[in-house]
Amino acid sequence: MLQIPLWKRIVIWGICALAVLFAIPNAFYGRVETHNDAAAAVEAQGGTATPDQQAAMDAWPDWMPASLMNLGLDLRGGAHLLAEVRLSDVYADRIDALWPEMRDALRDARSEVGSIRRTASDPGVLRIQMSDVAGADRALQIARGLAQPVQSLTATGQNDIDVQLDGDTLVIQLSEAERSATDLRTMQQSLEIIRRRIDEVGTREPTIQRQGDDRILIEVPGIGSAEELKELIGTTAQLTFNTVVNRTTDANTPVDAGQELLPSEDEQGVYYVVQSTPVVSGEALVDAQPAFDQNNRPAVNFRFNGAGGRVFGDYTAQNIGRPFAIVLDDQVISAPVINSAIPGGSGIITGNFTVEQSTQLAVLLRAGALPAGMDFLEERTIGPELGQDSIDAGRLASVVAMIAVVVFMVASYGWFGMMANVALAVNVIAIFAILSLIGATLTLPGIAGIVLTMGMAVDANVLIYERVREELRAGRNAVRALDEGFQKALSAIVDANITTLLTAVIMFAIGTGSVRGFAVTLGIGIITSMFTSVFVTRSLIATWYAWRRPKTITV
Repeated sequence: MLQIPLWKRIVIWGICALAVLFAIPNAFYGRVETHNDAAAAVEAQGGTATPDQQAAMDAWPDWMPASLMNLGLDLRGGAHLLAEVRLSDVYADRIDALWPEMRDALRDARSEVGSIRRTASDPGVLRIQMSDVAGADRALQIARGLAQPVQSLTATGQNDIDVQLDGDTLVIQLSEAERSATDLRTMQQSLEIIRRRIDEVGTREPTIQRQGDDRILIEVPGIGSAEELKELIGTTAQLTFNTVVNRTTDANTPVDAGQELLPSEDEQGVYYVVQSTPVVSGEALVDAQPAFDQNNRPAVNFRFNGAGGRVFGDYTAQNIGRPFAIVLDDQVISAPVINSAIPGGSGIITGNFTVEQSTQLAVLLRAGALPAGMDFLEERTIGPELGQDSIDAGRLASVVAMIAVVVFMVASYGWFGMMANVALAVNVIAIFAILSLIGATLTLPGIAGIVLTMGMAVDANVLIYERVREELRAGRNAVRALDEGFQKALSAIVDANITTLLTAVIMFAIGTGSVRGFAVTLGIGIITSMFTSVFVTRSLIATWYAWRRPKTITV
């Protein structure tokens, strides 16, 4: 046991050195955070730094790791919102948008169904009354002919609308399958819009996640108040369709009056010169859905309202073969070439899309504004003072736990306890390093997980040392007792930690918010504590034994 190969010692202490290296930035949190912010801003500006940004970047060496643990809402302070999306608004909008198309189709069959009129109904329900009840079956056939297949893998073969006949009245509403698909799209769209709005102001590590069928949890560290966050979310995205004048890779390309130079979102270093006045704005966009073109390649179908459709149809008829830019928040998200006139207010965007990219583009096109209103069920503002209090409390708890463990181990096992304490310190450093590397968010429950890990880390050494004591009492010599102690304790250590690790995995999988924060630090702590308790402690003891060569030991 005490004969550890050189390569294995190099690996063990190499891992420890890397842990120290990657944990160091957290000791200079403010300086590294400023450096990272400046570097991100310079990259967004195309590589040109202001004097202040250069000074901030120079404050931390480029060759040093610059990854930091992200501080959660309870440590940094910020705003918390729980919003409920009014999905019924979307149903009503969809049905209202269907009325013109249904009206035109039934008008063409006026000789069979008579005159028609829309009657009062609940939101999300379209009731069309016919003057000639004898043509009811024909009206039913026409209405059902306008139904479209539901764009969902779980609703294959089902239509988007449910059409029923109630005497002389057609009753039309979204089918259950379409409602489910609409709910999913609406929530994805809402999440995307909220994420884009929050990312625009440069906040770090916001938590934006769906909860249940119609709720969204929004936690943004570092923002001033819940009211400020609500205003931020409510900002409408600016979506426009603009004429492309030129495409360039020069960020300083001069433009004429009435033109703008806009960067491409997904083409690094590419810029488009576009006419400032849009051909049509996103306010006229009614819908956008992922689809496939005639060559079965991923594409995006879109549809304007009546006025927007007419303008867009005229423009495309006059500009066949020329590109036009789809601009979202001053970034060109796509610049397809017009292959043919697009009359009727609907068209298709083709390109070298994957299925995922076409789906994402459809989401972005629809992301001009929130698809439905939101009611805020919970809103809290956590001040930075409270966050600092949490950090101070967590730091105090960690220090007290560390001192208690150090004193206990030294009192119980003497010099061997001191070596276990060194391994414990390496364990805590390794946790910080891994949290920084994976960009995990440290919360107050996460600190609790670290404190708990301290106790569990030395628990493994207690098992090892007690086995060594048993071997010494049985008359084994020092080397044999240490060897047997580590070997016999290993299975118990693995068993105990594996069950706890499984618990952490389950908590992370089904938990949310603070529960996940606790599970992350606990899971990482278990893995690092097994490494330090078994390998680092053993390497320390082997090094000490090789140096001192004691004939007897006392554990």
